[in-house]
Amino acid sequence: MININHLRRKCIGCNACVEEAPNLFIIDEKDGKSNLIDSKQNKDFFNKVETEDEYESAKNAELSCPVNIIKVSKN
Repeated sequence: MININHLRRKCIGCNACVEEAPNLFIIDEKDGKSNLIDSKQNKDFFNKVETEDEYESAKNAELSCPVNIIKVSKN
């Protein structure tokens, strides 16, 4: 399993995470920021546990984020 953490309030809406991991991230039409699909909010962070097969796309989203607000780790 992997953990994905997203600090949404600092998102600049560049769409890089959606391009790298469209099954994990989507742009919110209301404010133009990305949402981590089916995540749970914990203070400022949105968190999600995913299967290992999502690791590569999640890691690519993390690496492509210009403001470094996505963190991916293996359990």
